[in-house]
Amino acid sequence: MPPSQLHATFLPDHAAPADGRLLFFGGPNPRIAAAELGLPPGDPLTAELFLDGEPRTVDGVAVPVRPVLTALTRVASRPDITESVAAWARVAGAIGDDKFDDLDRIAAELPPEAHAAPHSEDHVWTPRATVAAFVESYTELQRSDSGLNLRLITAQHADPGDVRVSADLRRYQSHGIAWLEAAAEVGAGVILADDMGLGKTLQSIGVLVRRAGDAPHLVVCPTSLVGNWQREIARFAPQLTVHLHHGPARAKTAGAFLEAAVVVTSYSIALRDIKMMRSIAFDTIVIDEAQAIKNHRSRTAGAVRDLTGRVRIALTGTPVENHLSELWSISEFVNPGLLGGQTDFKRRFADPIEIGRDPESAALLRARIDPVVLRRLKEDVAADLPPKIESTVACTMSDEQAGLYKEAIREAFDEGLGDGITRRGRVLKLLTRLKQVCNHPAQIVGAGDGDLAERSGKLDRVTEMLAEVVDEGDKTLLFTQYRKMGNLLSEHLEAELGIAAPFLHGGLDQAARDRLVEEFQTAEGPAILLVSLRAGGTGLNLTGASHVVHYDRWWNPAVEDQATDRAHRIGQERTVHVHKLVTAGTLEERVDELLARKRAIAEAVVGTGEDWLGELDDTQLRKLIELDEGGDHR
Repeated sequence: MPPSQLHATFLPDHAAPADGRLLFFGGPNPRIAAAELGLPPGDPLTAELFLDGEPRTVDGVAVPVRPVLTALTRVASRPDITESVAAWARVAGAIGDDKFDDLDRIAAELPPEAHAAPHSEDHVWTPRATVAAFVESYTELQRSDSGLNLRLITAQHADPGDVRVSADLRRYQSHGIAWLEAAAEVGAGVILADDMGLGKTLQSIGVLVRRAGDAPHLVVCPTSLVGNWQREIARFAPQLTVHLHHGPARAKTAGAFLEAAVVVTSYSIALRDIKMMRSIAFDTIVIDEAQAIKNHRSRTAGAVRDLTGRVRIALTGTPVENHLSELWSISEFVNPGLLGGQTDFKRRFADPIEIGRDPESAALLRARIDPVVLRRLKEDVAADLPPKIESTVACTMSDEQAGLYKEAIREAFDEGLGDGITRRGRVLKLLTRLKQVCNHPAQIVGAGDGDLAERSGKLDRVTEMLAEVVDEGDKTLLFTQYRKMGNLLSEHLEAELGIAAPFLHGGLDQAARDRLVEEFQTAEGPAILLVSLRAGGTGLNLTGASHVVHYDRWWNPAVEDQATDRAHRIGQERTVHVHKLVTAGTLEERVDELLARKRAIAEAVVGTGEDWLGELDDTQLRKLIELDEGGDHR
């Protein structure tokens, strides 16, 4: 007879430590009992254990060490658990808190049920040996030369066999699915960081199909991609039922989650409903555009880390946008503790690499993450993808723009920029104003009743360019980071070109966004789609466009590339022309030159955002932003 309550014991694996499993057994239904404790789903397993001094066959659920560790620590103080579960919760807590010195004491407290795995005939693993095997299983991922890491590296080139998705998988996509599945089997979280447009969504759906079972999967993504995920699952895996947890009419209890194969929600809703979502033990948790949790201190990052799942997958085309700490934050979600604590990571990796450009530290970090981070580039795996031709378009500045530009600089320096955080805020405010002047004076002084034309060299030039593209029968994505500029462009282009130029921005509800995307992708749809860089710069599939125009610059190569690759991705059959508008003689031109020189560093893992501009002293700042009076002004 099995025990009447839920117990836990560890089943070590001599040959492959990572295959050791924590077995939950006992009671009428161990699977349900484990789920009620908030533990991740396990695999059904029949095991031979020594209980009360004699061998017994028990049925239970087995879970790899890494996924169960965090969830176990939460139940340590519950009064309704058996001593064997409590003992393993204390082991998990000591490892999670990096208190390995406490493990010998905790091992001595293990009750017989907690170390009941047979070691040899009539003998069980001793408490100390069992705990040591558990620790070895946990740390296997941290040893670059371990058998587990060799398996994961090998799986990056493996064949997954039949994947029941409605798509012709490319070879690298099949390899990606095999790797995701191999990691899931051993409980290793992973980051799929393929270049934008290579089908990270499809590969994720492939592993969701392979792992479909009793427990639901969860997809967390930006609000703008909720509808996209719903469509892509329906397209590639219609056999998976989807529950959309989004909007004001969303479910108030978690019961609806259990009736679906996949739950899709947004980061904002996951944060808002975290108490309810935390009550469900998901099988696979996929977070899309994982740079959303790049700030490890944010409430969103904390909520996502708090979710319970057997498998954790992060999708991002840009694992590092600004600093290596972003990589640490994403890694901490998929594999807590793999890169050490945040302070330790900064000391060992971030500072030597970002400040010292130390190649040895970079190589050490790469060896640590290579098995669990998979990144393929378009030029390596999608040679048949049409080329992407990038060009910088220099624009003149009107006399009105030049006057506003010089006035903004004069006022800022006359008032003083201050120092510390105050200075950084004032500098960024000044830079924003200068960028808006470069876009169009109407962003500063208002549109008034007059015509927008001939007041901004940039607006006049983009109007000329788009007229040519429309005449050729091609489509264009036009990105701007400013809502006001997007509205001005939409009205101006419709009046000048006589065609619709809708604007996709964050103020639209999900249905309206989806409708704009679908219409643009049709042959009869609008020739121009204006897109807010924040609302539509990631995740969307907009291959109907063969031209991409960046009206203003984000000054972060990773962000701009993400936006560009809404068009330059799998499914695109034509050359994509990328036009980056820059106002000559201004900070736009100088920052563009700086980024071109720094791009090699950005691609080596350190990105470049705008924050560094706030660190410049007055002399450096003036040199960067002052108007070149020799420029061609009208």
